[in-house]
Amino acid sequence: QVQIEESGGGLVQPGGSLTLSCVAPVNRFGLSDVNWYRQAPGQQRELVASIPNFGRKKYADSVKDRFAISRDNAKKTAYLQMNNLKPEDTAVYYCNVRYGNLNVWGQGTQVAVSS
Repeated sequence: QVQIEESGGGLVQPGGSLTLSCVAPVNRFGLSDVNWYRQAPGQQRELVASIPNFGRKKYADSVKDRFAISRDNAKKTAYLQMNNLKPEDTAVYYCNVRYGNLNVWGQGTQVAVSS
């Protein structure tokens, strides 16, 4: 079973920034779609941003103009740059990699935004 790993979470003040990383040592990572989800306590998991192997990046309305998703296929790593963080961004953030029958999730990284 392939394991992918997120990192970069932590505690940050409102208005601060964090960059999450997702290392995904999967075959054909460059052909995969990569998604970042988040789940706040008592809430459903929601899609935050996605970057396909080809095509346009997509963002949830709540994070547009604040978050940026990117990928480095040579490193098999995806990133989520988060700026101007708000308390409502507090959640566990999960990386998801999909290609064909492959659908792999990481264990998540906690992001807490609080003064």
